[in-house]
Amino acid sequence: MSRTGAKGTGQRPVSLGLRANAAQFTILVAINALVGGMVGQQQTVLPLLAEDEFGLTGYTFMFTYVVAFGITKAAANYFAGTWSDKYGRKPVLIAGWLFAIPVPLMLIWAPNWGWVVAANVLLGINQGLTWSTTVIMKIDLVGPKQRGLAMGLNEAAGYGAVAVTSMAAGYLAAEYGLRPAPFLLGLSYTALALGLSTLAVKETRDHAKVEAAAHVARADGKHDHLHGQLSNRNVFTQTSFREPALSSASQAGLVNNLNFGLSWGLFPLLFASSGLAVGRIGLLFALYPAVWGIGQLFTGALSDRWGRKHLITTGMFTQAAALAVIASVDTFAWWAVGTMLLGAGTAMVYPTLLAAVGDVAHPAWRGRAVGIYRVWRDLGYAVGALMGGVVADLWSLRTAVWVAAAVSVASALVVAFRMYETHHRPTDTVLEGAGHG
Repeated sequence: MSRTGAKGTGQRPVSLGLRANAAQFTILVAINALVGGMVGQQQTVLPLLAEDEFGLTGYTFMFTYVVAFGITKAAANYFAGTWSDKYGRKPVLIAGWLFAIPVPLMLIWAPNWGWVVAANVLLGINQGLTWSTTVIMKIDLVGPKQRGLAMGLNEAAGYGAVAVTSMAAGYLAAEYGLRPAPFLLGLSYTALALGLSTLAVKETRDHAKVEAAAHVARADGKHDHLHGQLSNRNVFTQTSFREPALSSASQAGLVNNLNFGLSWGLFPLLFASSGLAVGRIGLLFALYPAVWGIGQLFTGALSDRWGRKHLITTGMFTQAAALAVIASVDTFAWWAVGTMLLGAGTAMVYPTLLAAVGDVAHPAWRGRAVGIYRVWRDLGYAVGALMGGVVADLWSLRTAVWVAAAVSVASALVVAFRMYETHHRPTDTVLEGAGHG
């Protein structure tokens, strides 16, 4: 789809569509891969660093770095959405990468665990500002028809990089030690991404204005009360609680990242408890985001054809089944099956939730809606780490995984009974390419 509208700040006509904006879209995909790589550099290494170099044994204490990351990333998501609507997307993207500069250095030189927690506060800010902004910019560029495909490509790049970098960091840690080698990856990622964001990325806010000008309301009237500009407070309440599709997406996103946060803190320790070597733990940990990343290349596009709701529901049930497998077994082969199944379930959910938010949110306040959805979603990191740590301390690592499986089932049921289908297929009576899905 391509739609030409008002001229942007460079006095060139603004067109919507993936093909019309292929160059900028590709640059943003590359930048989001670097965003994901910043997380991947530490996921395999930090839980082992906590035990081996800092002598930490309490699961809850070790997971403080995930809690710090999740809370700050959630807060940064809110500001990313608000500021990108107010000031533009590119300045927020650049600011996010400036926060990344100290992170690898702090992890390399950390004399105590407090430095690791502080580094993850900065990493959370980096991730919230940069990932949210690349999501918003890609939605701006492609318009409504290919929103699922755009989100699939975006999230595939990010989490594919998490997988590759997790595996690379595990290899470097096994060959050269836990520090500094794995974190040198983060230094190179930051330098490259800051250069691309500053020199190659162009502002996309005018694309959202073009889409807003062409907006046609849904035939069923579901979004009549959501047209045009809304206050920040109204956007927050609609996205969080009142609007059925937006609020269902927000809770499902939180539970999805609850599972990710729990896996981040617990899985390396669970796998190590059976005597697996660091390299094999790194491989297992890489399988989850690898399947997640590759799967999104297909699931995002499928949601444009089949719709969002049923893919999200199936994905949450699949995650529950995967967690049940991981909690039940104790061999490398079966853990590999469980982590790949968890990745498949997450791939069904992750880009589809973002696409659903883009379907419902009007272009005038889309940035804020995406930011607020991501606030709830990324609070899941903190909730998962805290829940996993407390349950593991009180009972066991496996019990914590079983609890996450039960929570995933409950989330799937909420989507099944409360969410409506947000995506209009090309055969629908609503004008194809309208601002709302």
